[in-house]
Amino acid sequence: GFSMSGITIETLGAIERRFNISITMAEIEGQVQRRLVDVSRSVRIAGFRPGKVPMKMVASQYGPSVRMEVLNETVGKQFEAVCKVHSLQVAGQPRIEPKKLAEGEVANDKTLDFTATFEVYPEVKLGDLGALNVERVAVKVEEENVDATLRILQKQRVTYEEADRASAKDDRITVDFVGKIDGVEFDGGKASDFPFVLGGGQMLAEFDTAGHGMKVGEAKTFDLKFPDDYQGKDVAGKTAQFTITVKKVEGPNVPPIDAEFAKTLGVADGDLTKMRADVRGNLEREVKARLKAKSKTAVMDALYQTIKLDAPKALIDMDTQRLMEQARAEFKQRGMKQEMPLPPELFAEQAKRRVSLGLILQELVKSNGLEAKPEQVRAVVDEYAQSYEDPREVVRWYYGDNQRLEDVKSVVLEDNVVDFVLAKAKVTDKPMSFDELMGKQ
Repeated sequence: GFSMSGITIETLGAIERRFNISITMAEIEGQVQRRLVDVSRSVRIAGFRPGKVPMKMVASQYGPSVRMEVLNETVGKQFEAVCKVHSLQVAGQPRIEPKKLAEGEVANDKTLDFTATFEVYPEVKLGDLGALNVERVAVKVEEENVDATLRILQKQRVTYEEADRASAKDDRITVDFVGKIDGVEFDGGKASDFPFVLGGGQMLAEFDTAGHGMKVGEAKTFDLKFPDDYQGKDVAGKTAQFTITVKKVEGPNVPPIDAEFAKTLGVADGDLTKMRADVRGNLEREVKARLKAKSKTAVMDALYQTIKLDAPKALIDMDTQRLMEQARAEFKQRGMKQEMPLPPELFAEQAKRRVSLGLILQELVKSNGLEAKPEQVRAVVDEYAQSYEDPREVVRWYYGDNQRLEDVKSVVLEDNVVDFVLAKAKVTDKPMSFDELMGKQ
């Protein structure tokens, strides 16, 4: 007999709990014997017909492993039963250990005593969301951003043709070069028929400057000091003498922004107004996506910093492991050899944040009815599908797999939380330039 209600739950910390589990030997042994009889029916031991192996042999070979199995199961069941009676929400796996004897206490041979130490989910106190401070970024797409984007698209479509003249900025020149340090050629310091665009930022400054004002067939020798932080360790910080010989000078043809250009951007009738509207539409979509991501981060930061809770260590450890696995997989995918073992401390803070935010979001969703509604999920799927040739096919693909739908649901859920918090919190709008948002300072 095992009385659940008589069990005392000790509180060790904010969320750490412990109780004792006692199991009678008689109960264990009875089950072990029953299982060994089952085993003896099917076990094969050389020289005996199935089912005729002496019980003593079965017991000596299989007894220890069967006893461990029965013990683990019994302790597990007792643990779950106590948690159920006391309504304990256990976070992660419990730590179950043989009970330590107190001073002068003698082990009793009729029972096995264990302690179960574990964490429970913390209570999440949301408090007043009106006290949260959230900074929201605002960016407008201006005509000049459309112009700048068109200039980039022009540059990507530049063609070059040979020119019989001295080279100038924006020309593409093709050279042979050889570099020496103290009169000795060095690794990687030599190439033939090497093309680069003058002023394109591809070469070190002295090299680029030397290429200006040269005609085909001319050669020039110049000094070049490698930066101290140059990636080629052997030459970093040293000065080399380079000789370049020009093989070809080509001038750029920048395509004009006309109907032909518009067609290369997918505007079938070459209408320039439509082309600008398309470019603006793309920029606005990109801006909207980035602003949304920034708002989400700002809301999550505010929630994490303001709502203090004890995140269960067991869950943080599990998440740390998951993040380490992801990092390992990424290293492998990129073909990088991972020489060093990754220390778990690298991921612990991120794991703590993820676990804490998970619990905060769960509470926000539960107490404010922010679950993902079917029509919201459908709207997001439709939006994803719009950019494909056959949107119906994409919609079917999402709805054909539960995991994919769950991913969409968690996106909707986070959006719901972000909108809910923004509606309640103190929000300050911070203007930002288009270039800053796009990371082109």
